Amino acid sequence: MDAVYFDVCALIIMIVLLFSVVSRRMTSGTVNRAFLGFILINLVTNAFDIWAIAMDVSETPWIYPIPLRYISHTFYLFLHNATALVYYIYIIALTDTWHKLWNIRVQKILAIALTVFFAGIFAVNPFTDGLVFYFDENFQYTRGTIFPLLYVFAFSFMLSGTIRLIKYNKLFSREKYRALLMLFLFSVITVTIQWLNRELRVEMLGAALSMLYVSIMVQRPEDRVDPITGLLKYEAYAADMRKNFTNEKHVTSILANISNFNALNSMLNYDGMNSLLKTIADIITTVDRDLKAHAEIYYLDRGRFRIVLNTDQAELIYLISEKINFVLKQGISFNGMELNLIAYVCITRCPEDVPDFKTLMLFGNDIHNRTPYTGQVLRASEIAQKSPFGLGNELDEIIDRAIADRSFKVYYQPIYSTAEKRFVSAEALLRLKDDKYGFISPELFIVAAERSGAIHKIGDFVMEEVCRFIASEEFEKLGLEYIEVNLSVAQCMSPDLADKILNIMEKYKVAPDKINLEITETAADYAQNIMTENIDKLHSEGFTFSLDDYGTGYSNINRVASLPLTIVKLDKSFVAAEDNQRMWIVLRNTVKMLKAMDMHIVVEGVETKQLVEKFADMECDYIQGYYFSRPIPEEDFVKFVANSLT
Repeated sequence: MDAVYFDVCALIIMIVLLFSVVSRRMTSGTVNRAFLGFILINLVTNAFDIWAIAMDVSETPWIYPIPLRYISHTFYLFLHNATALVYYIYIIALTDTWHKLWNIRVQKILAIALTVFFAGIFAVNPFTDGLVFYFDENFQYTRGTIFPLLYVFAFSFMLSGTIRLIKYNKLFSREKYRALLMLFLFSVITVTIQWLNRELRVEMLGAALSMLYVSIMVQRPEDRVDPITGLLKYEAYAADMRKNFTNEKHVTSILANISNFNALNSMLNYDGMNSLLKTIADIITTVDRDLKAHAEIYYLDRGRFRIVLNTDQAELIYLISEKINFVLKQGISFNGMELNLIAYVCITRCPEDVPDFKTLMLFGNDIHNRTPYTGQVLRASEIAQKSPFGLGNELDEIIDRAIADRSFKVYYQPIYSTAEKRFVSAEALLRLKDDKYGFISPELFIVAAERSGAIHKIGDFVMEEVCRFIASEEFEKLGLEYIEVNLSVAQCMSPDLADKILNIMEKYKVAPDKINLEITETAADYAQNIMTENIDKLHSEGFTFSLDDYGTGYSNINRVASLPLTIVKLDKSFVAAEDNQRMWIVLRNTVKMLKAMDMHIVVEGVETKQLVEKFADMECDYIQGYYFSRPIPEEDFVKFVANSLT
């Protein structure tokens, strides 16, 4: 009975693996189901092998009926060969390349035909003098003449799966790739050992150990399953969608963003918010199950859900989208409260609507901030026509090219002094014009540049251009006092910001009082040592600072009082509230407070003479806006200011 010990060990490992997969909820999704099937078929195969061996190695094998022994060996061999087919299916599921198979219908028919063929061989085996196997006159199990054909069949599927794994190895990390290769290598080694020595029944143990290794290295729930909702997590969505684009697979991703997530999160405690997210996940899962859509469902973060369907059935896609949208719009009864969910549900076909992975992630990230809420199911194809998402991955390339070719342009918007009745300064604003897309909004390329790190080179370029302009004779003739230059959050967090600015100023022999540095309220929110050190160092060198966009979000007067500010720029939202009398009361008191703190005030976004006079009467110091001029190129700006002096 020593021969059966290896199989018993393998069986124990398989049972533990099965329990682990089920207890860790690794049973949903194509890959998980394929791996679960892989475990189950190996477990059953192992059981039949133990049964067959127990009868074969018995000291009295003749006491076991031959038909019973035929059944045990037949099922073992049949399932053992089927294991190779399941391995092939598992690799296809991992690489997500079903659509890459040559004529899937033909392959299915071929697989069924081979299965029927081998089933037929085993069925007639007892009546053909043991073509596959037989029992000799001593009741000993003996391999038949076509027995090697079983190994050829199994090896062909194992090899095909491994070749596919090697072909798409870039889809996996090095550790996962090695673990998957072990499935094939362990099988080859243990099959060879058992072929050469039938007494060493190590095939099943080799399979069990390699699958245990794969379970540890590849099938890791912490990598793919969100512990709160039980859905697949952000990393899984990113990996799967990147895989889809790489494999040129057409899928539909239904985006479901809860736009009032922040409000709900502030209302509920941590446990309450987690319970709400689990409730929403259950709602979406129920819709998917009821409609038999077989979707992969993900929870990314901050109220963003994704439902991915591997189908082109437009009716089903629209139906599941409408159902999810309808149910979420009804609100949720939660802990005695009726919670309203403002859900943006959008059908996004990949790659028809979004061309690449990066564009998809950017598009879905804040679609609720860029699109008016209608309560209806949205379509990415319609939104893309009105939005700049078509830039996709090209945006980083456009920025890099613009830096290399110095095709960024600095425009200037004049700032008018209400006391001196003239233009005394200007704000430097960066513009980017692309041959393909035309002018690209700074809201797009600044964000992309901050994300890629290109913002530092862009910031250096702007400072160089402004200093060159200030050092020119044209600037001196205009009689302007200074130019305002914006600093982004990323720039403020750079340890060498102050030194770079001082070096550029020294290069052009420009005095610090000729430049006023603007920081936004968003940047000021970052109470970081590096930012504080930069501001303090530049302030000690004679630079002045202004706080831009004051009045957006949650303005903090403590921030204004603590920073070395000279100027506060009121956000254009104050201007937009021209007819709101209560807002004007707030505005007047804000101006009085800032003036009492000895701050100079700039009002942005002014477009009418009436508003210019209103803000002048309120003793605001400076006016900036389209009433005087849009941001214009340097040459036009020089002419504009020069003409205003005559």
